[in-house]
Amino acid sequence: MKIYTEKDKRKPENFSPFREKIHEIVFEAETPAGRLFDIILLIMILLSIIILMLETVPSLNAKWGSTFITLEWIITGFFTIEYIVRLYCVYKPLKYAGSILGIIDIASILPMYLDIFFPGAHTLMVMRGLRLLRVFRIFKLNTFINQGNLILAALRQSIPKMTVFLFFVLISVCLFGSIMYIVEHDANPKFDSIPTGIYWAIVTLTTVGYGDISPVTGMGKFISSIIMIIGYAVIAVPTGIVTSALIRPDKQHTAISCNNCGKEGHDTDATYCKFCGFLLD
Repeated sequence: MKIYTEKDKRKPENFSPFREKIHEIVFEAETPAGRLFDIILLIMILLSIIILMLETVPSLNAKWGSTFITLEWIITGFFTIEYIVRLYCVYKPLKYAGSILGIIDIASILPMYLDIFFPGAHTLMVMRGLRLLRVFRIFKLNTFINQGNLILAALRQSIPKMTVFLFFVLISVCLFGSIMYIVEHDANPKFDSIPTGIYWAIVTLTTVGYGDISPVTGMGKFISSIIMIIGYAVIAVPTGIVTSALIRPDKQHTAISCNNCGKEGHDTDATYCKFCGFLLD
């Protein structure tokens, strides 16, 4: 992370009060204007998802198809302007654009424009539902925000252990899939290749059990029984890893948004942004 001086940690000198005011409305929900903006934003998100769902009903699309498309373009235009405004009122636009929230924002806009070149791509607008997570911040549900941050922190802490575990699972399914191919392919035409055996091992190890491929030999059934038993451990281990991270004490967080990078989730006693080091307002 870049080390900022005390001067760098404050807002740029050419950053106008107007942009500060816009940031307060667009990013914060502590003022009446900010809350009103976010409520309007949520209504637009819900409306766009409802329109997208109704458009897939053949009878409604035949009658109101052109109206649905017009409304979708109006809503997309609103989101486009909103995204540009968000970039305008942060200190580092590129930093916000590369953040998780920034990626979600742009991902909710692009499908409609991609639909011009790839018909049907606008159905991906359902991703706008991810933006509904802002409801916790709008209605000051700090308890839910803190618990959400706690879960995210636990998942981040679990990534190294989960990576090792998934690597072990990958090796296991390749090994079991290859063994099952050797044991079954002469007596069972469904095991026609090692990739097919690996597919069967994944389905069996995860206890999904589609039933489209089943062993017929005695040895194959014995091996599959072992894999089924191991499958319970496959389910239990990730749960234990994440649970152990969840029970660790964690600091409380706020929904304050950094003017520089746009990220939230700062400690309640934080003075500077823990992501980029800028002074919090």
